[in-house]
Amino acid sequence: MHVSVDKNICQGHGVCLMMAENLFDIDDEDGLAYVMKQPENDAERDLARQAQGNCPERAISITDTADLPTETAVRATGK
Repeated sequence: MHVSVDKNICQGHGVCLMMAENLFDIDDEDGLAYVMKQPENDAERDLARQAQGNCPERAISITDTADLPTETAVRATGK
């Protein structure tokens, strides 16, 4: 799983941060959310999905790394 936030869509509501504070943060400079850590276990993956489903702007994308080309998947997971 690879989680990303589209800063062109995000409005900085912070719902993702409230739902998964260990995965998301708000940039002090632009006030927009960003992924500070990719999910590493089932609990974190569930939190990422909940954050995605509750984002009022639908700015969070989740990609199954199995669907990515190998080199992209390696960059996304760090493995």
